[in-house]
Amino acid sequence: MERFAWKARVLPGKLDEYVRRHDEIWPEMSAVLNEAGIRNYTIWTDGETLFGYYECDNVQEAARIQAQSPVVDRWNAFMKEVMVMDFDPETETSVQLKQVFLHQGNKIES
Repeated sequence: MERFAWKARVLPGKLDEYVRRHDEIWPEMSAVLNEAGIRNYTIWTDGETLFGYYECDNVQEAARIQAQSPVVDRWNAFMKEVMVMDFDPETETSVQLKQVFLHQGNKIES
């Protein structure tokens, strides 16, 4: 399993609309995420900052599938009205944050 994290910014006064659009995510957009092997996809906010995280088997393959999808292109255009996100020119997907810490916890055996 690989992990991918990104950040973006909600435009002022657009958080409710951002949430509404995700509450009503297009079925074809969900299908692309599934095709890309993306799971446990979550997005958090602290006001205007967004932080997204997902898990997949292969980040490069997930990026390739998303970058080649006309559905993702339409979704990104739709979301530009409510958010600003930087895109990586190489992968044509959101810029991946660099992981600097991981705590996996202790396994307790009984």
